[in-house]
Amino acid sequence: MSTVVVARKGASLAIASDSLITFGEMRLPPGYEANTKLFNLRGHWIGAVGSTAHIPVLQQALAAMPKEQLRLTSRSEIFETFRVLHPLLKERFFLNTKEHDSDPYESSQISILVANANGIFGVESYREVFEFERFWAIGSGRRYALGSMYATWARAKSAREVADAGVRAGCEFDTSSAAPVRLHTLKMKA
Repeated sequence: MSTVVVARKGASLAIASDSLITFGEMRLPPGYEANTKLFNLRGHWIGAVGSTAHIPVLQQALAAMPKEQLRLTSRSEIFETFRVLHPLLKERFFLNTKEHDSDPYESSQISILVANANGIFGVESYREVFEFERFWAIGSGRRYALGSMYATWARAKSAREVADAGVRAGCEFDTSSAAPVRLHTLKMKA
């Protein structure tokens, strides 16, 4: 899978990921595949884990949304954006929403992190939206990343340091994550 993290420290934000792409047991390290787990859309940095199909689908689907529907600056706006996006993912991109018969809602099958001037957010498969005050991680390297970011938090001078430490821990210990680290920073609104 992957390690994707977001961090906030003071007025700085960072989003970062590892660079390894896998197909089952096959690894495509950097230099073989140009795919990235992070992309910028209208000033919002988005990172995704799971199927490699998620990135191009999200890029196309979100970019095609009218400006008034693509709003990613608060929990409620992000929820509404993904509520509107879900039928589009099913109809235009053939998303398989089935996970378990007992699921309370259809799944969007996507876990993402968002970093923008308003904060750091996460969206899980049932369109649950979270706003994080310090940091968070998704993907198979999540546990290692969270532990490293927690241990780094108090002494780090910037969100960049926290995010970098998280992804590096994922790369060190998770078999589905590998360097180099891809990292982007931005500033919060005053």
